[in-house]
Amino acid sequence: MTPDRLSDLTKQILRFREERNWGQFHNPKDMAISLSLEAGELLEFMQWKNGDELTQELLLHKTEVGEELSDILYWTLLLAHDLNIDLGEAFLAKMVVNEAKYPIEQSHSSSKKYTEL
Repeated sequence: MTPDRLSDLTKQILRFREERNWGQFHNPKDMAISLSLEAGELLEFMQWKNGDELTQELLLHKTEVGEELSDILYWTLLLAHDLNIDLGEAFLAKMVVNEAKYPIEQSHSSSKKYTEL
């Protein structure tokens, strides 16, 4: 997703919030909690399932999983906006860091954390 598209989505979220006068409730702590709660709701589809069972569960609930991912994106974009973080730039900068932490020759086909490579 291009930074311009992130900006468009953020504008839509801000309009949605403003129309409902919800900004008064949106401090960074509570938005981070909401983000975490939505991530927990996503995890409920996966808990105690692996392999084919997990694959089938995710296919069966594809719409709901998409809704939970959208809720996560909602809070991520809103929190980034309110903290004046350009999420597109932050993402690109973080990918540079990740590439340094996980060089291809050491991390290819490995699930090890960078501290174990």
